[in-house]
This record gives sequence, structure tokens and C-alpha cells, in this order.
Amino acid sequence: MPIDVTGSDELPPQKVMQTAVVGTNGSLTYRLNLHGFPGSGWAFSYFAEIEDLAADESRKFRLVLPGKPELSKDTVNIQENAQRKYRVYGPGYPNISLPFTLSFGFSKTSDSTRGPLLNAMEISKYVEKNDGSIDGAVIEKVTSLYSADWAQEGGDPCLPVHWSWVQCNSDKQPRIVSIRLSSKNLTGNIPSDLTKLSGLVELWLDGNSLTGPIPDFSACINLKIIHLENNHLTGELPSYLTNLPNLRLLHVQNNMLSGKVPSGLLSKDLDFDYSGNINLHKDGGKGKRTRVIIGSSVGAAVLLIATLVSFILLCKGKKSHVKEQVQHSLPVHRAVSSLGDAPAEAAHCFAFSEIENATSNFEKKIGSGGFGVVYYGKLKDGKEIAVKVLISNSFQGKREFTNEVKLLSRIHHRNLVQFHGYCQEEERNLLVYEFMHNGTLKEHLYGPSTREQRISWIKRLEIAEDAARGIEYLHTGCVPAIIHRDLKTSNILLDKHMKAKVSDFGLSKLAVDGVSHVSSMVRGTVGYLDPEYYISQQLTDKSDVYSFGVILLELMSGQEAISNESFGANCRNIVQWAKLHIESGDIQGIIDPSLQNEYEIQSMWKIAEKALMCVQPHGHMRPSISEVLKEIQDAILIEKESLAVREGTSDEMSMQSMNSNLNVSSLDFVGTDNYLSVDDSIAQPAAR
Repeated sequence: MPIDVTGSDELPPQKVMQTAVVGTNGSLTYRLNLHGFPGSGWAFSYFAEIEDLAADESRKFRLVLPGKPELSKDTVNIQENAQRKYRVYGPGYPNISLPFTLSFGFSKTSDSTRGPLLNAMEISKYVEKNDGSIDGAVIEKVTSLYSADWAQEGGDPCLPVHWSWVQCNSDKQPRIVSIRLSSKNLTGNIPSDLTKLSGLVELWLDGNSLTGPIPDFSACINLKIIHLENNHLTGELPSYLTNLPNLRLLHVQNNMLSGKVPSGLLSKDLDFDYSGNINLHKDGGKGKRTRVIIGSSVGAAVLLIATLVSFILLCKGKKSHVKEQVQHSLPVHRAVSSLGDAPAEAAHCFAFSEIENATSNFEKKIGSGGFGVVYYGKLKDGKEIAVKVLISNSFQGKREFTNEVKLLSRIHHRNLVQFHGYCQEEERNLLVYEFMHNGTLKEHLYGPSTREQRISWIKRLEIAEDAARGIEYLHTGCVPAIIHRDLKTSNILLDKHMKAKVSDFGLSKLAVDGVSHVSSMVRGTVGYLDPEYYISQQLTDKSDVYSFGVILLELMSGQEAISNESFGANCRNIVQWAKLHIESGDIQGIIDPSLQNEYEIQSMWKIAEKALMCVQPHGHMRPSISEVLKEIQDAILIEKESLAVREGTSDEMSMQSMNSNLNVSSLDFVGTDNYLSVDDSIAQPAAR
């Protein structure tokens, strides 16, 4: 039936009001992600009775807002409030404080025969009026060239919320700083209007079918990253690229470029790849990457060794697990994770008696948690091990056990805890790992270990680098990619040399090639859980990035992710607390006092800013783990150079810096927290 929408101050669409949801069990409950809202806004619910009630029936219910009894008193009787059936009644609250996650519901009264009915809800936030972004007109010309969905978002590209494929700065009249149009099926020439975006820092046009020459971006002096690889671009490599003062990455491989590579690009401190352009030459040579990491003879030797290793492993029926982090000399051997229904045959199966002997009948307990207990052991060959005894015989527990066995038997990286095997006898599920002498990162940040030995800032950065390398391998070195799903400080373990390794893959998920997300029941740990994943149940690698951002904030502050005491009366989680300080310029307010000013503020700011990017509310706004790793390495370099200056060894430090940038050493051959399910409660940060 038609609905009269004129009875409300706001006019909701009539088609929307002709449908409703009914709480037949007596209640309707909701939990909405409002991350990024300001301190106040408007909230409306819209009701219109669209069912025929008998004369002795009634529909009365009240709004229930946890923690706000003053807003939970009014009773809704739709027909009475709206005066008649098929007419809108739209009660709302202006200027209400909006929390990080808004939980609310409608519950029928004791004298009501029908459950609550809700046709629509609407929440508005206040935004400051201004004249829009400077680049609005320019980007409108670009989108007019395309009819794809991404070009139809409409409105200002930066305000009030930026489009999904652009990023803007925070100026009062914002400018576009990043264009991300990778693999969008773009054809034709690169739009010349893009060259008018003078604030542009990053340009991602890779993986399309673009043709023609590279246009003149010389006016975009802030350009730092240019991705044009895997297109059909022609013409020469423009010489103006040499003069871009901030350019740090230029990827143009696998195009149809020709001519000579400008010499200035070859001498520039630049991640530069022009391979796959058969007519593009350097001094008459064929196209290849700059920054050759190892000499030709050494490169040939390593290539030969890698080939022999691969051949031997294949002959033995094993898979080669080589992660190419030196990307300039060796072919990529990507770890393939193809899981069946049982523990992988590649994993060693221990007899239970063998584990009993190794652990002296499970004598020394070294850890425990919701999964079970961990014991120390030593095998006959002297190898020290940690044995995780799982206590859950539920379907979920067995699934996580099988999941971890299958994953760990196929992935090998020096920054992942080494998996030695498993035992599955008489309903007993045991996992056997290498023993990590220095326990968890959590213990060293805010456990008993902190009283014995304080971790310096540079050591914290090195631990972050190790962990990021392990995660990068999962995201980019495995096919399909692996999403850890439970990154936290208690799952980062430290060996006897304080090198960090990522552990605990019971909740990990395989990504699906060509799919942007994995639909999954929400699992994870409160405080580290990606809010977008929590709301949508769509898991991506950016969910791991969010968790890693929380870990970076913990490394800076020495504070736990969730606390009832540390963050003041209005905060319970570290993200909210740190964001308030960092965005107001008060970085000192979150730095761990135990660091005693033994750090460079520049490196601290670098990590703070990257951590805030990691915990952005939406995954597409977050950096990749590879980008985070680069920032961590830059911060380490700042600390090392500062130390070298203080100790008078700056020349030696420069050489180490060069070697560090070359990544020569990065070639890799082959807890105690409660989990949160989608039905459990989530910690509620206070209103903004």
C-alpha cells in the first residue's frame, strides 16, 4: 500500500517505507560501525504500520540503548503516534554522542501482542561546510571518460568522505594525493588531466590496457610512487622523471616502451623496474632493473644453486618454498598451499610416546591459554621444542588443529615459527614447534619481563620489522595468500637472539585468487579486531594490517590494546587513545616512559603516522604490509644513523645503510588471550 511520508520532518523514500522487519521474538537488535563519526549527530528511526492488526492486538515497543537509560524510556505505538495506518512516524534524537560501535535495539512492552516493527533507520553526521576540494573539477573530467562503477561515485572526491580510489590530504580545501586505479580495465591513453593534480604523491595505474606515451607529470613535483607496469604504453621514457625531486619508486615493466633509459634515473636513489620492454635499453643493453643487488658471477652462482635446490626437492617429492625478497636477480618460487581434509603428509607425525619422552612426561609447563597448555621438551637429537597440547575436542578445535598443521607444513620463512610436526593419537591433538627462548613480545612489553630487561626503541623496531617480514610472506609469498586473522603481541615470539617470529595459525584463512575478500565468521581477539571485518564478516589481508597497526601502537606506548585504566575515563582501547594524542600533535603523550628519551622523534613520528594509517576504519584506506615494512626500515635507518653520529661512526653507517637498502640478506629458503566470536560482546569505547 502507498505510505504517507509527509508526517515526518525528513522525507524517507516511500518504497523504503513500504517494507519493514518485525521482531517476531519480541526484539530487534543492531550493532553499527560508526568509526570516524564526530562527537555528535542525528539519529532517526522510521516506523509505519504495514500489517493488519486485529482489534485486540497491539504493537508497542521501546528503544533500548545500553548505558543510556535517559534515551530508553519512550514507548512507541506506531498507529497512535502516526495517527493512522500507512503513515510515517519518525522519532529522532539530535546532537547525540556517537560511539565507535553503536549497539541498540527495540523491545516490545509487556502489554503488547506484537513484536517491534522497523521500516528504516538513518544516522547523519555534521560536516563543516566549505568550498570543496581543489581538484574536484579536474577529477570530474577524468571520470567523464569512463562508464565503470568506480567512476560513478559522484559528489566531491574528497568531502565529506573521499572516493574509494582516491586519497586526499587534510587541508581545509583538500587536495588529491593518491590515485589508485590498478586493474580497472582502463583503455586508451593515460588521461592528461591527471597531470594537473599538482598535489599527487602516488599514482597507481598498473595492470590495465593503457596505450600511448607517458604524459608530462613534471608539474606534479610531489610524486613519490608511480606504478605503470603491465600496460601497453609506447614511446620513450620521459627525461623529466629524472627531475622529480621526491620520486622513490618507478615501475614501468612489461610495456612497449622504447629508446634509451635516461641516465639520471639509473643514478637516482630509486626503486626502478623497466624490465619487459624489449626495445628500451641502457647504453645499448636490454631492459632490466636498476639496483643490481649482486654481481653477475655471484648472481649466476646463486641462480644455479637455486635451480639445483629446486630440482633436488622436486625429485624428492617436496615443494620449494623460496620467497624472493631480493627481487632483482632470482626467479620467484611461490609457496603453494593446497589443503585437503586431513593433516598434510609433508608434516612429521610424532608418536605420543616420543613426545612423552621429549617432555619428561609433560613436566615443564611454559604457557597456557584458551587453546590448551604448552610444554618444554628436548628431542633425542638435542633439538629444543615447544609442545602445544590442545584441550578442545570440539569440531571447531579439531578444525583449527587440522588447519594449522596443513598451513605450517607448507610455509617456511625465517620470521615464522618453525613447525616440526604433530601428534594425533587417541583423541589427543599435539603440535610441535621450535622452542622460542625469550617468550612472547607481550611479556616483554608489559609482563614480568619488563622489570628485568627494558626493550630499547630500536630493538622494538627490529622486532616489528621481523614480524612484518613474516606477514608479508603470508600475504605475497604464498599462493593463495594466507590471512593470519589473529595477529597480536602474544603471537609474536622471540628467539634467544631476540629475533621475532609470527606464530599461531589456527585461525588463519586462505585467500581466494581473484576475490577481494573471504566471507568468514568473525574470529579474533578484542582490541586487535578489524572493525570493518567485525561488521561485514568479510576478511581481507587489510584485516591483518589493522591488527599490526595496533601492535605498532603497543610498541610505541608499552600499553595493552585494551585497558580499563590506562587510557583515561573516556577510552578503553589503544587506537582511540593514541589517535587523540597523535592527531593533536601530542606524540609524547603516548610514548613509553621507560624508553627514557633514547629515541629519535622523527622515527617515532614515522611509526605513529603509519600506525594510524593501518587502523583506518576501511580496508581500502590502509597500506599494504609491504608499505608498512618499508616505513619500519626507514625508521630503523634513522635510529642507526643517529647512533652512528653520536658514536662517530657515520661513514661506516653509510655503508651499512646502503647494504640495508639492497636487502641482500632477505632471501629466504625453504598464547593466553580469549577469542571473540560474532555472537560475543565487544568492548565498547566511550563516545567521541
